[in-house]
Amino acid sequence: MAEDEAAFDIEDNGEQDLFEHLRVVVDKGQTLLRIDKFLMHRVENASRNRVQNAIDAENVLVNNRPIKASYKVKPGDVITVVLPHPPRDTEIYPENIPLDIRYEDDDLLIVNKPAGMVVHPGYNNYTGTLVNALVYHFSQLPQLPGNDGRPGLVHRIDKDTSGLLVIAKNEWTITNLAKQFFDHTIQRKYIALVWGDLLADGIISGYIGRSLKDRRVMSVYDHEDKGKWSVTHYKVLERLGYVTLIECQLETGRTHQIRAHMQSIGHPLFNDALYGGDKILKGTVFTKYKQFVDNCFTLLPRQALHARSLGFTHPKTKELLYFECDLPADFAMCLDKWKSYVQYERNK
Repeated sequence: MAEDEAAFDIEDNGEQDLFEHLRVVVDKGQTLLRIDKFLMHRVENASRNRVQNAIDAENVLVNNRPIKASYKVKPGDVITVVLPHPPRDTEIYPENIPLDIRYEDDDLLIVNKPAGMVVHPGYNNYTGTLVNALVYHFSQLPQLPGNDGRPGLVHRIDKDTSGLLVIAKNEWTITNLAKQFFDHTIQRKYIALVWGDLLADGIISGYIGRSLKDRRVMSVYDHEDKGKWSVTHYKVLERLGYVTLIECQLETGRTHQIRAHMQSIGHPLFNDALYGGDKILKGTVFTKYKQFVDNCFTLLPRQALHARSLGFTHPKTKELLYFECDLPADFAMCLDKWKSYVQYERNK
């Protein structure tokens, strides 16, 4: 299996390298700003210390020249950066964290991950993850080659996305499931609440890669040099005035795929802060409406995305398995609030 087409989509393509190479062209509308502050906002996991050390080592160039930390970036500046990856703790510490297990046999288990839980240890998240819980409750979970520190994992979902994950308990299972992901035979359906009125069902495709403006964000490009091919099928479930409830079926599984895809067509997920959905994008200018949306944001303090169902062939028995879980309480309460709002507007 080629690394760039692995079923397990590694979050940082350069993770195996010791250094991260970046090139940033400053926007035309950029105001004067110290370069250390500028890079802290543009580079993922870039602390002020890390940026300062790179500047001192002349690893930060502006228009091909080394600069000082006090340099103020200007529109059109071309900034190149070479940053060493921060050291990471590769030890996995077992933690007695409860797991919501929906199914288990000798080969695999299905876990319903709550929103707010990181799937595997990484920068600034070495404890409290799903993997920390898994290694406490289960011994000798297998790992895919090249994915050290991620025992049992074949796929993942974002920290603030809730829903189902399949976990492998032995080598045969993890290899077989990885092949099913690679062949796109795994059925994965998500429920999402998006801004705006989607008029019809549709398909979104394109090459997903890191944004040139903000490396925390994924963008959809039209050329294979800029990312990995991605396809999402979406279906309208319910129209709720200024938002729409949809079901998304993944054909591929890229980092932030649904979030980036929906943002790319002008319908970001409700309360998705990283992709602009945490602002009032549709609706009236009335104070009561703003208060209503703010109350919804409070009820659902994350992106409105839930991995509802998972279907695959059991690696050993060859039985077709299908699992589904209801919306978590925060998502369900937010959805009920929107339904009540629509009903109220109709009855006025």
